[in-house]
Amino acid sequence: MHRRNLLSAIDDYALRYPEEIGVVQRFRVLLENHSDCFERDCWSGHITGSAWLVSPDQQHVLLTHHRKLNMWLQLGGHSDGDSKTDAVAVREATEESGLSVQLLQKNIFDLDVHEIPARKNDPAHYHFDVRYQLKATGEKFRISEESLDLAWVKIDELERYTEEESILRMRRKWYESNSRD
Repeated sequence: MHRRNLLSAIDDYALRYPEEIGVVQRFRVLLENHSDCFERDCWSGHITGSAWLVSPDQQHVLLTHHRKLNMWLQLGGHSDGDSKTDAVAVREATEESGLSVQLLQKNIFDLDVHEIPARKNDPAHYHFDVRYQLKATGEKFRISEESLDLAWVKIDELERYTEEESILRMRRKWYESNSRD
């Protein structure tokens, strides 16, 4: 039952982004075959929630210099049993930045599957990341233990921090969704 809502949301995502059917199918296989997919010890892969977190003026996005991965990424993290991925994205953005945030859209903004390297007792595994558009109500953040640094990055200048295709894809989607408004 807890997987049905996400399966439905992913079906809606597939209608909006038919060119991403490959990633949608990977999500469907995980969700249909692993009832524990919201738990971090599901080593076939597990669902995570992330935030494309924009500043109040919507000109900047908040990135974290991730401590474990040593990369600039969007905020986000493990579901830890919570099947409401939008709530996971909000929780993680708040915990990792100290900012008050709000969901801009209930629809999934982006889907991504990426490998996490083995670390300590955890084997290499995949994060099935469900991403949402969020907006901060302020700009003064605090850096959590999960980050080496945080930075408000001008959306036009993301390449100064990252060449990660999934982040650049979110920027393209951000511009596309805002040009329709």
